Amino acid sequence: MRSAATQSTWIAAGYGLAVTEKLIFRNLLEFTLFIIIDSKYYFKLTISTMTALSLSPRALYEEVAELLRQRIFKRELAPGSWIDELKIAEAYGISRTPLREALKVLAAEGLVTMKVRRGAYVTEVSERDLTEVYHLLSLLESDAAGVVASSVSEAQLEALNLLHQELEAAARPESQDRGRFFEVNERFHMLLLEIANNRWRDQMVADLRKVMKLNRHNSLLKSGRIEESLKEHRALIAAIRERNAALAVQRMQEHFRNGLEAAT
Repeated sequence: MRSAATQSTWIAAGYGLAVTEKLIFRNLLEFTLFIIIDSKYYFKLTISTMTALSLSPRALYEEVAELLRQRIFKRELAPGSWIDELKIAEAYGISRTPLREALKVLAAEGLVTMKVRRGAYVTEVSERDLTEVYHLLSLLESDAAGVVASSVSEAQLEALNLLHQELEAAARPESQDRGRFFEVNERFHMLLLEIANNRWRDQMVADLRKVMKLNRHNSLLKSGRIEESLKEHRALIAAIRERNAALAVQRMQEHFRNGLEAAT
């Protein structure tokens, strides 16, 4: 946006001084106010209208990364599609610098693939990729399930039970909501990891789950998968209630093994 300006002049009552106010809009995020007195003295005030989400370059590119991340998960940016940097920068009203920083973040997460002299593309997940991701998630989350079964408190168990009830509601045949089911399902897994309390495992799982989401659409298409997943959750929560760590590990491994079968 080019600079635009408005100006007004008035006489300060009782002083006979000409006061000029000049307001310059430099862009959508900033404007500068000049107050000029008698053509000799002036005050300058620059005011930012930036929101809390874009107070710094770091916060801005992280916000852009999250916007793109959600568009990828919703398949508004389809796997294998080219990311038009110019079009997206214009749509978001930003320069290409924070956009490119955001793309670097997504590339590090595996959601975007950078190609020399060709730009950024949404990552296409191969069957081998999925197999490897599910294998690692099975190892990490089954270990967490065993820890939780051994050490869960009554309050924590109640929190898991409440989320499980939300899963049951989302899976009811008469009002089945696939999007809601998978959203609650992820919250259940994240809570289980939080209870297990290993931040290094949490970070690895978070990154792996982002890649898994690239293929979530396909797993939804398998008839009966939601009902199967719900049964697996029932078996897992039962093992945790029984404080049976070995069985909880087994139930979580079965959950991921079946999930991989549905996704490939």
